[in-house]
Amino acid sequence: MEKIILDCDPGHDDAAAIMLAAKSPKIELLGITVVAGNQTLEKTLRNALNVVQWLGVDVPVYGGCDRPLVREKVTAGDIHGKTGLDGPVFPPLVRVPEPEHAVNFIIRSLMASDGEITMVTTGPMTNLAMALRLEPQIAEKIKRIVLMGGACTNGNVTPAAEFNIFADAEAAHICFTCGRPVTMIGLDVTRMVKCTPEVVERMKNVGNRASALFVDMMGHFCKTQKALFGWDGAPLHDPVTIASLIDPALVTVKPMNVRIELRSEQSYGRTNCDYFGYCQLPSTADVAVDINVQRFWDIFEEGLRNYS
Repeated sequence: MEKIILDCDPGHDDAAAIMLAAKSPKIELLGITVVAGNQTLEKTLRNALNVVQWLGVDVPVYGGCDRPLVREKVTAGDIHGKTGLDGPVFPPLVRVPEPEHAVNFIIRSLMASDGEITMVTTGPMTNLAMALRLEPQIAEKIKRIVLMGGACTNGNVTPAAEFNIFADAEAAHICFTCGRPVTMIGLDVTRMVKCTPEVVERMKNVGNRASALFVDMMGHFCKTQKALFGWDGAPLHDPVTIASLIDPALVTVKPMNVRIELRSEQSYGRTNCDYFGYCQLPSTADVAVDINVQRFWDIFEEGLRNYS
């Protein structure tokens, strides 16, 4: 069983990642740490609490950093709406966050571990980067970092940059250079995982609380993607990280030297992936280059059925 901390910024696809991780028999979800990203911290934290309450998941939720390390704050309200999770209507919120700050929880958990905890980040990497700076010894305690972020090819917020890296590129730089194994699951593969109307209908047929929430979330998420890009379905980026832990054969990776662009005005936040080894530098990340899309949806449906 893979022990993980899920660091996220819910977000429709982050909520789907929580859904997939929380009940998987192959994953032990130690905690959910929340960062500002898709919306402000106040909203992303509330969204995480609403999701775990709706699902009946007994996992602690910790609020973290409300802004990037250096740059000005950016959000993705055009994609995820005013709440960051537009679409579902949740009952009154009873769950409350843990009093401990997310960064302190990450440090405490890793320092007490035997190096068996995987850090999964599906939002800006601010919380993990701050933890690494506050207590550098945690680096040797991280089994690996699995992130949804970056791209070998085109970004989704600028031509160069993917949102999670763009929102705090300095944090990403800290995490990519901390000396631990990194698996980068970027837009090159997550754009292949489109939640089409047929997929939504398939998940609706599961017929439980989790599937009902998923359908409600996708109603908004797919509509905004169609309006903005003309797509027939919304790429479900973040759960690919969790699915790749459930089935390590799901995603094909290629070792590459990856550097985060910090100084360019036009290309800030780009993940410069040396696909062909031009620079003759050591690889710093396993970069996802392909995915078995049908297998992903099978894993996701199995994940929903775990709530029956």
